[in-house]
Amino acid sequence: MPILQIFGNNIEARMGHVRYLLFYVVCGYAAAYGFALTNSYSTTPLIGASGAVAGVLGAYLVLYPRARVWILVPFLLFLPLRLPAWLVLGSWFVLQAFYSSGEAVAEAGTVAYTAHVVGFVAGMLLAWPLKPGTPPPPEPGGILFGRQTRRAW
Repeated sequence: MPILQIFGNNIEARMGHVRYLLFYVVCGYAAAYGFALTNSYSTTPLIGASGAVAGVLGAYLVLYPRARVWILVPFLLFLPLRLPAWLVLGSWFVLQAFYSSGEAVAEAGTVAYTAHVVGFVAGMLLAWPLKPGTPPPPEPGGILFGRQTRRAW
C-alpha cells in the first residue's frame, strides 16, 4: 500500500479520479487474465491487487521517467538513495520478469510474478497516450460532471 500511495497519487492527479479508478481496475483485470492464460494448469486461487499496483508503476515509468525517488538500498545496513524512477522501476520490472520466467525461485511463497509483469505492461500501454509530448485529447464542451468546461480556441 505505501507503493500505491507514493506512485498512485501522481498518476491519479494526472488522470483524474474516475479515469484513475477505471485504469486501476483494467490493469487488475489484465494482470489476472494474463496470469490465468500463462498458468492455465494452476488450481491455486489468485488473490490480491498487486497486478493493478504494478500497472500504476508502469504508468509512472511512462509519465515520469526522470523523476527521482527515494529508495532504501541494502548496503551493509540500509542506505537511502535518491535514484531516477526509470532505474528503480525498470530494475523492479526486470526482477519480476526474471522470477516469472521460472529461472529463479524467490523465497516469497506463491507470488504471481506473471501478474506483476502483465499489469506493469498494461499500465505502460494505457498511460502512453498521456505521455509528455503527446497532444492532449480535445476538451468536450458543455457541462461535464456538474462543472462548466471551456473550449480553448
